[in-house]
Amino acid sequence: MSPVSDQGVDSTRYQIIPRTLIFVFSEDKVLLIKGAPTKRLWANRYNGIGGHLEKGEDVMTGARRELKEETGLSPVQLRLCGTVMVDTGEAVGIGLFVFVINEWSGQIQQSSEGELEWVSIRDLHSIPCVEDIPVLLQKIIEMDRNAPPFAAIYTYNEEGGLEISFG
Repeated sequence: MSPVSDQGVDSTRYQIIPRTLIFVFSEDKVLLIKGAPTKRLWANRYNGIGGHLEKGEDVMTGARRELKEETGLSPVQLRLCGTVMVDTGEAVGIGLFVFVINEWSGQIQQSSEGELEWVSIRDLHSIPCVEDIPVLLQKIIEMDRNAPPFAAIYTYNEEGGLEISFG
């Protein structure tokens, strides 16, 4: 077996922080979390479920854990529908793994992360969402269920505005 040194880890190379983002769908609604007012990021804004991966955790396990922690639900089927690289302009970016769930077990339970709410897809533009959520959800809704996962990159322009490109 190859030693760890064969992995080419080098602190001067671009690195990413891995995160999961999960959308739970029920008919024409999606389960979103309105960030608690005390949150450092996205307070009082609607977002999908998810968060950072823990050390030694694969993306599927991390997505299941985040879903359980934030909603009390367990996925029957967890489908990877896309990946997003977030270029923060720094040496470290974000690697976002986007999942969809249409079937689950368990009962919804609120968490300290924020308030869970079923939101109609048609109402997304009238609520305070994290800015990429309507774009990602539209992409997911338009995807063929058997299509391979999409790939996207987020960059920020000089004014700090988010720019989204799908590959």
